[in-house]
Amino acid sequence: MGLRRSFINLVNGVLQKTRYRLIDKGNLYEWQTSHYRWPRYRKKELPEDIAGYLTWSNPRLVDLQNRYEHFNFLVTEPLVWTDEKLQSVDIQYFRGDNAYLWQLRGRNMHEMGYAISAYYTMSIDTLNLFDILSEDEWFGNFTFEVAKKTVSRDLLDSVNEICFLESQLALSSRKDFSIVDIGAGYGRLAHRMTQAFPDLGHYYCTDAVAVSTFLCDFYLGFRGVSEKASAVPLDEIEQVLTAGGVSLAVNVHSFSECRVSAIRWWLDLIARSGIRYLMIVPNHYDARTGRLMTNDGHDITRCVLDAGYRQMAVEPKYRDPLVQKYAINPGYYALFELQ
Repeated sequence: MGLRRSFINLVNGVLQKTRYRLIDKGNLYEWQTSHYRWPRYRKKELPEDIAGYLTWSNPRLVDLQNRYEHFNFLVTEPLVWTDEKLQSVDIQYFRGDNAYLWQLRGRNMHEMGYAISAYYTMSIDTLNLFDILSEDEWFGNFTFEVAKKTVSRDLLDSVNEICFLESQLALSSRKDFSIVDIGAGYGRLAHRMTQAFPDLGHYYCTDAVAVSTFLCDFYLGFRGVSEKASAVPLDEIEQVLTAGGVSLAVNVHSFSECRVSAIRWWLDLIARSGIRYLMIVPNHYDARTGRLMTNDGHDITRCVLDAGYRQMAVEPKYRDPLVQKYAINPGYYALFELQ
């Protein structure tokens, strides 16, 4: 025992200037010793017609890919969503731990982090969303049982985002308040918002990645919310937005993964369309400067201000500092208003 301790101390002395050190596994929880391989998903057998539809060879997807390839390259040139990244996504299990949502990788993405996040989110749920919204394992989703509720990152992130918007814009008291989701992915927030606010106007989902539009269109139909929410192809979104009627643009972890040219294109479009409010959830927030940042270090906030928006609010995702430190996927929410 003493020899082993001496060996551990010796190795840790060598490692002291690195990020690593040896720890006795007996002092760790099970979730601290689990190692996940990417990509992963929880396999729930799909009906034959759905499995047959969700294929890379689907004519609808092929058509969207061709259309996007001929769209403005300033908008579609990838920073993160390269062909290699897209090919890693199993589109039949698009809600698994993959490019759309890291569920088992990253900061605090383990069962303890999920439990902390769930209890916090329940504590701020003034709209009783946990009684309205439900969760399941469709399309590879990972779920956890907390306080007799089935939760996932999809559900917890959506409830937190909705609660932020409710605190700032009182969405529950508005009618015919239409939204555009830029970089909507598979449409998780559209699904949740239309269920949470039956009096909401239309929820438009758009994306510069063709397979995202394809999956979003399918998912909204699968969830039965396509009357209130729709996936708009990239080459049709300008016509939809400039027609007016949209009050809020939402961008969740998307601008951070875009080139500045694409961010400025989108901001110019929503400003020209008279969209009053803009919510951004960045991947990176510089607390020292108060700036939202892209993955490659560019200033998103500067782009937003240049487009004519002013900052209304920036808040941590979890307003309790300890929860912000230990809950899943901590971050920041920002809201801007067109001047």
